[in-house]
Amino acid sequence: MLSNDGFRGIDRIIPFGLRRWKKNLFSLATWKEFFAFRETLQISAYDVLIETQGLLKSAIVCSLARKSPNAVVAGLANATEFSGYEPLSRFFYNQSVQVPKQCHAVDRSRWVMCSALDWSLMERNDAPQFYPKAFVQNIPGTSVQGLKAPYILCFHSTAREAKRWSNKHWVELGKDLSTRGYQMVLPWGSTKEKSVSMSLAEQIPGALVPPAFSIEEAFSVIAGAALTVGVDTGLTHLAAVLDKPTVEIYCDSPRWKTEGYWSDRICNVGNIQHPPSVQEVLDASFKLLDQA
Repeated sequence: MLSNDGFRGIDRIIPFGLRRWKKNLFSLATWKEFFAFRETLQISAYDVLIETQGLLKSAIVCSLARKSPNAVVAGLANATEFSGYEPLSRFFYNQSVQVPKQCHAVDRSRWVMCSALDWSLMERNDAPQFYPKAFVQNIPGTSVQGLKAPYILCFHSTAREAKRWSNKHWVELGKDLSTRGYQMVLPWGSTKEKSVSMSLAEQIPGALVPPAFSIEEAFSVIAGAALTVGVDTGLTHLAAVLDKPTVEIYCDSPRWKTEGYWSDRICNVGNIQHPPSVQEVLDASFKLLDQA
């Protein structure tokens, strides 16, 4: 969908603590939380429910929601390569949408959404704009201590070890860019990731390991960066959807699945089982920095 200045945004975010609930299935507090969740979910009656994961956990949420008469519940009819899919989820839909086996995450959501809303399919030449430009321009400055402009964010961590770029490459990249006047910033999200950030920072002149920051603060940190370089992980993709200069590094996941294709301010390098060289990442970085 194309956001515009009148876009109201998300009305409500309803927490769904499934992982925590599964670990404490026999706890009274768990069931109190679940029934409170269901009550909140059923405050409004929904005309259209769109489920783009193809997983039972999200399909069950669709089934629990209160629906208007003749409501559309749309979801995936088939699996896509390199993505989880549970065929039983189709039983919770009244509109199953067939998508290509190799389908970008954004495109896949568009297929399901357009079918649910009875729209013509939105093609790639109708590039997505995830946030109105006014929103991005008005993101407040960061309060994270130690940041010195111009700085470059390095998101080196991801949930799966095979998707990481080697520490040796990060050090080589950081050393080169730091000699050009950029502060290299190495965020972290866990104790283990912080240890890696500290190790990298010790080898890169002037590098910063910032204090932990929230996802809300991440918007400000990313918006203020001269460049974001990161592996296939959520915060790298956040930089891309904010249309900030972003180098996305692919080491063990298919590039076609999540690459940022909607802006010339995004460079995608590497591919599944073919991590990029340091020079490839440097070349992409220089290209984007020169555009600024």
